[in-house]
Amino acid sequence: MITRRFRTLGALGLAGVTGLTLAGCGAAPGASGDSSQASDFKGCIVSDDGGFQDRSFNQSSYEGLKAAEEHKGIKVSQAESQSETEFEPNLTSMAQQGCNLTVSVGFLLADTTKKVAGANPDKHFAIVDDNSIKAENVKPIVYNTAEAAFLAGYLAAGTSETGKVATYGGMDIPTVTVFMDGFADGVKYYNEKNKKDVKVLGWNKDSQNGTFLSSFQDSSKAKTVTQNLIGDGADVVLPVAGQAAQGTVDAVTEANKGSKNVRLIWPDTDGYETLDSGKEYLLTSVLKEMSTSVEDVVTQAADGKFDNTQYVGTLENGGVGLAPYHDQQEKVGEDLDKQVQQLKQDIIDHKVTVESKNAPKS
Repeated sequence: MITRRFRTLGALGLAGVTGLTLAGCGAAPGASGDSSQASDFKGCIVSDDGGFQDRSFNQSSYEGLKAAEEHKGIKVSQAESQSETEFEPNLTSMAQQGCNLTVSVGFLLADTTKKVAGANPDKHFAIVDDNSIKAENVKPIVYNTAEAAFLAGYLAAGTSETGKVATYGGMDIPTVTVFMDGFADGVKYYNEKNKKDVKVLGWNKDSQNGTFLSSFQDSSKAKTVTQNLIGDGADVVLPVAGQAAQGTVDAVTEANKGSKNVRLIWPDTDGYETLDSGKEYLLTSVLKEMSTSVEDVVTQAADGKFDNTQYVGTLENGGVGLAPYHDQQEKVGEDLDKQVQQLKQDIIDHKVTVESKNAPKS
């Protein structure tokens, strides 16, 4: 059973309102609460260059390891990468420290993880957001975020007042564009169901062309990109840009202090629980339950049950979903919320098919 657990590097409270909270059974790794068996087990983690304070996938994955430390009593170690040149020395250091399982966070670490895992066949590795490595000692942890982003696109279209919504990416890689694919198709589905013509700025799914920063750290560029999208009429923006997405928060906040009425959709984690400012403009968040899946994979390994079977998070198993609407509950309204809830169930029941060439295959 996967149960949604909200975590941050400090203490978190759950601001519970209606919306799409996550809980469900499915193909997630099993977990155990027995801490007596794992006192000698060492679980480790290496970030990509976004760092563990990115309020996104690095932070959430790190929280999963820390939760395993708390609940299972394992030893932990971490290495925060400042640039791609640090990926290999950081991963090598983890192996040299005697880490039983090392979690690599992000697609960008794939080549290095494959190399270091190959050089250390007696050590186990797991990698978040990549399934390109075929090795006995590497477990992929991936997410079909197109499904959750489809819901977000439908929601964005249903709340748009200008008839234009937008998305952009940090880098043009599958783990980013899978969000953008789902978002665009969700808008398209809303148009078909409601006889509307809401436009998507920043991404063309058919041509796979769109707006990218070429970075997950450039918040200044993200702010400029967002300002341009708002200037072109978008009143809901989904940035799939890691730490750089803070620039979108800043742009949306400034727009609302002026004459605009703009909303934000956050990627990966519940932005309402992690953002320092601007969360009052947060429509929802497209969730990847990385903290839960990382904790479960680490716990499974600590119990001596490591395997290299790919884990794919979906709406059905609770690995992806939408966050509550928080302050935007009234704007969403009961009718649209019911539509989104039904759409979620229709996707789970395979009545609605969400397709993306960038999505991981189960």
